[in-house]
Parts: sequence; C-alpha cells; structure tokens
Amino acid sequence: MSTFVVMLALCAAILHASWNAFLRSGADRLWTMTVMTLAMTIVAVPVALFLPLPAQASWPYLAASALFQIVYGLLLVAAYRHGELGQVYPIIRGSAPLLVTLGGLLFMGQVLLPLTMAGVLLVVIGIMLLSLGKGRASVSSMGFALATGVSIAGYSTIDAIGIRLSGNTAAYITWVFLLPGILMGITFIAMRGAIHIDLRARETWKASAGGMVSLLSYGAVLIAYSMAPAGPVSALRETSVVFAVLIGRLFLGETLSAKRIAACIVVAAGAILIGIS
Repeated sequence: MSTFVVMLALCAAILHASWNAFLRSGADRLWTMTVMTLAMTIVAVPVALFLPLPAQASWPYLAASALFQIVYGLLLVAAYRHGELGQVYPIIRGSAPLLVTLGGLLFMGQVLLPLTMAGVLLVVIGIMLLSLGKGRASVSSMGFALATGVSIAGYSTIDAIGIRLSGNTAAYITWVFLLPGILMGITFIAMRGAIHIDLRARETWKASAGGMVSLLSYGAVLIAYSMAPAGPVSALRETSVVFAVLIGRLFLGETLSAKRIAACIVVAAGAILIGIS
C-alpha cells in the first residue's frame, strides 16, 4: 500500500473514534445520535437527486441495512450510557470482525486461516481483559457493546450483498446515509415525542459536526478501498481502538490504566490480523 492509502486509513480510524467521542460526551445521547444521523441525511438528499436509483434488487437490502443501523444507534447510545469510551469502543470494534468471522465458520463453512485464528484469540483475550478484574466494564455495558457488535456485523453483511446488486455503488452508499436519518427521526418521536433542534445551540452544532465526521470517516475508507486491497485497509482502520482510548483520556477525562492500554492494543492487534487474513 502507498503512504497515501495508509494515511487515509489511519485518518478514517481517528475520525471514527472521534465521532464516537462526540456521542459519548453528549448530555442526551439519543438526541445527539438522532441529530447526527439527520445531518448525514440532509447532506445525502441533494446527492441522491443527481444519481439514479439503485437497482430494485438492492432495495430490500437498503431497508434491512437501515433497520440494522437504527438498532445499532440505539444500542450504541445504551452502551455509552453504562460505560466509558475506552471500555465500550474496543469491545464493539473487536466483536464485530470476530462475529463476522465466526458466522462465516458456523453458517458458511469457511475455513479459518492461522492468522485468522490468532486474530480471533487476541480479540477474545482483549475483551476478557476489559471485562474482568479491577476497573472492568460493567455487565450492562458489556452486553450492550457486544449487541452493538452484532448489529455492525448485520448491516455490514447486508451492505456487502446489497451494494453488489445495486448497479450503482455511489447511489447505494448515498441511500445508506439517507434512510437511517429518516428512520432515526421517526424512532426518536415514537420514544420521546417531538424532537427540538435549536440551530443556535452549541449542542446542535456539536452533534451535526459529529455526523459530518462520521461521513468523512466512511468517505476516507471508501477512497482507500478503491486504491488498495480491502483487508489491509480494514486492518489499519481497526487502530481506531487505540485512538479511542487516547481520546477518552485526553478529552473525556477517562481512566488510562496499563491494563486498559494493553487490552486495547491486544484487541486492535487481533482485529488487524483478522483483516489481513
């Protein structure tokens, strides 16, 4: 891979950890998540107007992906309600590739390569380090984080199929950003009633910025995917686990113990091995 692609992937990792920090620091995380997804929808709408519709065969996948992303958003909000960024984020990011790999083994008969098995083992060890002993993640935050990993594995698998059936990659990606904001707004209204957004408020601009950071993160990954093999790019992106711990310490005042640092490095190393293999 070229230096430019490496920098893109690392930039995507930092941006991904950053928008999770935006969400974790919000006073009302459900409102923050809703505004973030609405901001992405607002940006996606004018793009969708200039692109053709994705092929009809991909529509069920777009709908299923949007539903999974709503579940993902709600679970992520719950996970950060019960745990810190430096605890929850590594479990989420580590469990997603772990679950995808195990799903391929159990349901598709895929053979695990030695690097994959080593990666799975490291992820499991890292998650155990975060969940056991002094300073461990709470049972509730662990549960929500693992469930969030399941939802990531779900929409990632769905999108991997849907984008191939879409006939237009850009159109599919645009609708992937457009639909969740609409559904998240409906979900918020169903749970809380009317959503109040004050365009002059600092929290509104902060949440909107988080949405744009999320867009930039995904955009950087897509550009990197177009220039290099997906495995190494995905592996580099998983260094976001380490960045999340550092961001949690520097900007959220979270604990930075030797055990947490070690656990996050182990999880990142495992995810990288899975990505490479």
